[in-house]
Amino acid sequence: MSTESALADGVREALAVDPDEFDARAEEEAEVVKQALRDGAFDNQQSIVGFEYEFYAVADGRWSEESRAGEYALMRVPRRLLELMGFEKELGLHNAEMSTSPQPLSDHGLRAQLAEVRARLEAAENTAGVEGMRLVSDGLWTIPPAGETAREYLTDSVDVDDVTVAVNMSDAVRYHAMANAGDDAKRGTVVEAPGVSLEADTVMPESLITSIQPHYQVAQAETLPRHFRYALRVAGPLLALGVNSPFFPPELYDEGWDGERVLAEGATENRVHVFESVLNGRTDEGKVRFPRDVHDLETAVDRIAGDETLIPMPEPEGTDRFDDEFATFRTKHGSYWRWVRPVFEGASRSSANARIEFRPIAAQPTVRDSIAFQGAFAGLMQALPQREHPVIGLDWETARENFYAAVDDGLDAEIEWIGLDGERVTDTDAVYADLLDHAEAGLRTAGCPEEEAAAWLAPLRWRVANRTTPASWKRDRVRERLDAGEEFETAVHDTQREYIDRQAETLIEGGFSAWTNAE
Repeated sequence: MSTESALADGVREALAVDPDEFDARAEEEAEVVKQALRDGAFDNQQSIVGFEYEFYAVADGRWSEESRAGEYALMRVPRRLLELMGFEKELGLHNAEMSTSPQPLSDHGLRAQLAEVRARLEAAENTAGVEGMRLVSDGLWTIPPAGETAREYLTDSVDVDDVTVAVNMSDAVRYHAMANAGDDAKRGTVVEAPGVSLEADTVMPESLITSIQPHYQVAQAETLPRHFRYALRVAGPLLALGVNSPFFPPELYDEGWDGERVLAEGATENRVHVFESVLNGRTDEGKVRFPRDVHDLETAVDRIAGDETLIPMPEPEGTDRFDDEFATFRTKHGSYWRWVRPVFEGASRSSANARIEFRPIAAQPTVRDSIAFQGAFAGLMQALPQREHPVIGLDWETARENFYAAVDDGLDAEIEWIGLDGERVTDTDAVYADLLDHAEAGLRTAGCPEEEAAAWLAPLRWRVANRTTPASWKRDRVRERLDAGEEFETAVHDTQREYIDRQAETLIEGGFSAWTNAE
């Protein structure tokens, strides 16, 4: 049986599941989760941090004609190579994902996270290099594979026994099932972003984007709702610091959107637009969104169980995991795509945990900058609840407005914050002084020496002081190239190549600040 036929069979099996029965199982298992929470099964002795890191692959010119030196065209990663690198497959064939081992929130724990990412990434780069490719840490790719257009790569699909299969998508059944679920009116996707409206038969356009995801595991599950509300208040400010996807592949822009208009009206974090528009058209209520506040654990569990079902997957087979008792609930959580989301899971009772996954931040120029966001988020989750910071009183609507203002304008956005004195603040320096001071205080509380706590956050303080983000760096380079007479497509592609060249020198050991300080 061919891979395509086996995949089509898996899609048909998923679509044959009765959605009402699937939802009923999830609701029943939600009660199991609630009881386990009451029994203390998700409590631990201390806070834990974890990290997910996504990459895309480009040709780096080692030996093949396809990977011509310096062009950095997008490249598919052979599945056997992912296994050799110890990475996991993501949506597109060009994607690779790393997940770190959870560590205690402490200086040693953060150092372990940093060391693990560096060690595994260095090994992966060495392995990929033999195949003539490089892994890139970035928010959104702009140069398509050699000999293909971005539109062709993202929209190419085939019909296999009446099942639509995306040619360049990983062979995970749930990804392909999305293209075949529901009535005809809800099939297909459209990327909707300022200047872009790309239609496709599948969710493959989501593979334009890559991210980092810091995790913060609370020590006591009962505190998760309060931590969650604080996480929503810091989402906008942290996103503004991390914006890194101001440009699409130029051919995807609508007619009338030239370089000048893109610079004037385009968003700084198009990754948010891509994820929301591709996945929200398939359900009545958008699954990817800025979530509402949570005030108790039962509500957090009920929201996951009651979330609109996209793909009612077959009942998972038992694997002797602790959370097999609520395997369908866990499956449903897999499509609970909120920008900040609670998670309840664990392979064993001793490792069972209640955590917050922070999902707004695009992949960053360097590992050091990426881990700075992990440290900032963890430090804030540690300090803000302990100190009863008044920003929890910022109304939810304003927190949401902050988030989408950051999507549009990055550090130029007007972010509203509540300071320690209870007064509302919009001055950028004042907002980030308070935010990062508390992140630093949280790291010190977790055991980081004063100098080390400051060092973890130094990359983010530099961004504030210099009003520079990866997105603004890219926009400035494209501006310079347009002024020098380059066409928009050339300017975007040359900027992308410069980004990858700079990253080649700094990804594992350096920092983003060196990209401008060296000039």
